[in-house]
Amino acid sequence: MAKVEKRSTLQIWGDVIFAIFLREIKGTFNDKFGLSWALISPMIMVVVMVAIRGALSGTETHGMPTIFFVLYGVVLVQFFLGIVEKSSNSIQKNKPLYAFRQVQPISSLIAISGFELLTKFFLVILLAIIGYFAQIKAQIDDPLEVILIILRVWLIATSFGLLLSLAKCYVPEIAKIQQLITRPIFFISGIFFSLQDIPMEYWKYLTWNPLLHAVELSRFAAYPQYGDAGVSYFYLDICTLVMTFFALACYQISWKQAISR
Repeated sequence: MAKVEKRSTLQIWGDVIFAIFLREIKGTFNDKFGLSWALISPMIMVVVMVAIRGALSGTETHGMPTIFFVLYGVVLVQFFLGIVEKSSNSIQKNKPLYAFRQVQPISSLIAISGFELLTKFFLVILLAIIGYFAQIKAQIDDPLEVILIILRVWLIATSFGLLLSLAKCYVPEIAKIQQLITRPIFFISGIFFSLQDIPMEYWKYLTWNPLLHAVELSRFAAYPQYGDAGVSYFYLDICTLVMTFFALACYQISWKQAISR
């Protein structure tokens, strides 16, 4: 007689996340340009931005090489926007799977946002390899802090995506205005500029954006001479905690009603 192996709730949850993760990988590889474009697009953006910024400030921008000044901004902002876009569709994308009681929307969210995190990890490795062969000297004074900043951005983006995904279940028209909500982030998060380029009296109109803090602090962690004027680790931490708590609270209250609509 076959022995039935009992699994804990945590093991079942982990297996579900891993299965959805593999499903996401398979779906991406089936698209001929899916994964490759996710890697190529940021590289094209970096080249264009470096050419424009380099024409204005030369090879160095506020004490750090212009190429890395742009690189930190492009990678973090595209990382944020990519997770928001994918995770905001996570609940509806896998809705047929919720017929199985082991599958919950949070599993789909974690798998999809985790896949985006893995994709950007490979992007950074690819850029590092290209930089090595191109003999571009890189400096990361505090690599642990850079990693922690990336994880903070991942939590904020996943939380924001979860809120949008829940909202779409109740108001499908949210999908039509999502671009209007997220597109300005691309221009106000410090990809092309630094707070040091802007008069101090205007900082208050920009520093409400935690993503700008993340970009500037990642540059500071890599190149301390860049400085951290106008940005704060404390503010970034508070935004991360508040967004994560608020998103999880909304999910706990409304996920059953959301998937039944």
